[in-house]
Amino acid sequence: MTMKTYAVVVALGLALGLTACETATPYQALERGTKVSGGFTDQRLDADHVRVSFQGNTLTSRATVESYLLYRAAELTVAQGFDWFEIVDRHTDQEKRTYLEPDPFYPGYGFGYGYGFWRPSWRYYGGGFGWRSWDPYWGRPFWGDTGEIQTVEKFQATAEIVMHHGPKPDGAPKAFDARGVMTNLGPKIQRTS
Repeated sequence: MTMKTYAVVVALGLALGLTACETATPYQALERGTKVSGGFTDQRLDADHVRVSFQGNTLTSRATVESYLLYRAAELTVAQGFDWFEIVDRHTDQEKRTYLEPDPFYPGYGFGYGYGFWRPSWRYYGGGFGWRSWDPYWGRPFWGDTGEIQTVEKFQATAEIVMHHGPKPDGAPKAFDARGVMTNLGPKIQRTS
């Protein structure tokens, strides 16, 4: 087997392996060793105060992370025998990383390698045009490439809630009927299989 064939086989094996792992975070407890990273945690602060958190992986949207956080807050409220909850503090953190992922077929070399010279090149995503390559010597896109620039985001939402008995008061924008939240968001919740 030639070195080039070996590199192609290894790259395809890695790509298939990584593709199998690409799943957005389901609604699950945050634990080490789970099939898909991310999940919820909660910490009881006192009899009716709880800090709830949901952490998604790089494939989980901000909207999903925030919906799962609300669902978990509602689930805890009902499980503790309360009727509604109020969010007293809430924030969503975003972790964003950009890196150059090397192309396994042309590691470190741009178009022209093999013709007696080397030059770097990068790939980027052009809105509406898909992935394109760029090289600093020509200052324009070209077909040779050495990898892709990837930007990944992960979101984590955290809220402190106060749980209450009785009917939810009217005109309280941070108050949620727990059973109503569970009814509305329940069909959209993706659980672990």
